[in-house]
Amino acid sequence: MTAPSVQRPLQAASEPGHEFSAVVGESAGMRHALNMARRVATTPIRTLLLTGEAGTGKELVARCIHNAGHFANAPFVSINCGSIPAPLLEVELFGTSGRQGAHRRLGALELAGRGTVFLDEIGELPLMLQERLLQTLEDYSIPRLGAAEAVVHCRVIAASKTRLEERVSARAFREELLARLAVLRIELPPLRERDEDARLIAEHLLTEATRLQGAPRRQLGLDAAAVLRGHRWPGNVRELKHVVERAMVVCETPLIGAEHLAINQRRPGSGPVRGAANFGEIRIPVDGKRLRDIEREALEITMQLTDYNQSAASRILCISRPTLARKLRAYGLASREDR
Repeated sequence: MTAPSVQRPLQAASEPGHEFSAVVGESAGMRHALNMARRVATTPIRTLLLTGEAGTGKELVARCIHNAGHFANAPFVSINCGSIPAPLLEVELFGTSGRQGAHRRLGALELAGRGTVFLDEIGELPLMLQERLLQTLEDYSIPRLGAAEAVVHCRVIAASKTRLEERVSARAFREELLARLAVLRIELPPLRERDEDARLIAEHLLTEATRLQGAPRRQLGLDAAAVLRGHRWPGNVRELKHVVERAMVVCETPLIGAEHLAINQRRPGSGPVRGAANFGEIRIPVDGKRLRDIEREALEITMQLTDYNQSAASRILCISRPTLARKLRAYGLASREDR
């Protein structure tokens, strides 16, 4: 059984918004999600739903919402609904009444006080407990046989990596509970849809390792940054964290190169790919991207791919070398001759 995790945060940061500094991302989708999270943190909304693939940082965002709220000094209680057997999970959530001389036990919904209960993988909550949770969230109380009901004051943040609407269609999740939890829904985009965020997160992790662990200062080489941008990240930010941690161990120089990353994208029967599989993707998010930005990104990727050789880059882009040189100057991109 995985016991619930209880966090009592340090004194809340005095500067509003500072609580979210641990979440790194400049993509439009991530900025939208974080703006929503910041806004809800100080509102009276007591239930919300975080959705997104595994490893996108749902618990981190939940902790940030808690730390930015009015009751940041109250407990943050985290429970994974898919890792605890149903009878034990019921006790962890709702506690026991203490009848027949038994000692009364507080469940997470009481233990959190005015803090936050984070229910990860809410889609795995058994149907019997879904009914009880729904009733608790409707009345903000837990009935006790032979005792006064327990009043619930906490905020409940639920999270799911699967679409709960599909669970509802499969009769594995109560539609009423989904509606109650999703008073506000925040979707965390996968890392593969977040443009340059992989590089920004990697650089943040390297900086934090130096600051907190006293690790030698490391920087990302251009080839490493290109590999990070081209990877699909099935494990999202969690996978990226492991990649960076390994690179810091195997790299013996201040500059982390592509060879230090545990991302060896291969095709069957081939060696390491130094081509489109790693370097050649330009992603256009659903909310759009300026043509100027697309052109600049194409130039930057091609220059990295060719080791900043203008002749090779102009052949790949099917433009003349003078045209390439002019565009590089316009976008402030250096060629090998300028480096």
